[in-house]
Amino acid sequence: MNEWVVDAGDKDFEQVVLERSKTTPVVVDFWAPWCGPCRTLGPLLERLAGEAGGAFVLAKVNVDDNPGLATALNVRSIPMVLGFRHGELVSEFVGALPEAGVREFLRRVLPSEAERMAVAAAELAQRGQTVEAEATLRRALELEPRCDRALLDLAGLLADRQDAAAALALLDRVAPGPLRAPADRLAAAIRVREAGAADEPALRARLAADPADLETRFHLAQALAARSRYEEALAEYLDLVRRDRSFRDDAARKAILDIFELLGPADALVDRYRSELAKVLFR
Repeated sequence: MNEWVVDAGDKDFEQVVLERSKTTPVVVDFWAPWCGPCRTLGPLLERLAGEAGGAFVLAKVNVDDNPGLATALNVRSIPMVLGFRHGELVSEFVGALPEAGVREFLRRVLPSEAERMAVAAAELAQRGQTVEAEATLRRALELEPRCDRALLDLAGLLADRQDAAAALALLDRVAPGPLRAPADRLAAAIRVREAGAADEPALRARLAADPADLETRFHLAQALAARSRYEEALAEYLDLVRRDRSFRDDAARKAILDIFELLGPADALVDRYRSELAKVLFR
């Protein structure tokens, strides 16, 4: 074996495979000493892992020593090979494929050229070379218009320079999958920030004069959210939903959901106001 080949089992599968695949693709080879095809496929996978030089890690699982893991992953026949990226299964095959078939499998598991360019762009951005990073991401999207990593990272750069419309358009193109959640959070953050450029004291004075002024209350809630005063903003939005659910085509409820997305499901405010919103909507 070489340095890119490791053993994995019941006790360390999550760390060796799932966690590691969040940064480096991991190919899992389920095998056993008595399996004839495994003796053909195993050395081929090990050789390709060495040739790749760290582009992926090969984790070998002896099913005789790890029956619980084999059962949990529904391994009914060996050799069985699974490919993981970002903690998720992305491709698999059963049986001893010829080298061309294995290489095609690896092509589906390993990052594309556009994805590698997105990684390089992230390194440029970390060094403060944002112009170069943006150019690299745009070239990546020319190669692969549906490259989710490039879409998300370019949207982040555009959001940083206040180009909200272009950033949101890119985020809309991110496909369902591991990057959809961060894309939704970034989109929510952009919408919250863009909506809140208002004079809070003036809004409060107008609202004190006319508490039934829903338009002013909505702008106040936006201003509070843009200043990260989420509890106050949620209270104002919730009051709007109570007063008029149809106001601005249900805009208050949608704004509440944006704040929920931004804060994340584990936040105490989200838990509390999700319950309060449900009471208002389903009373």
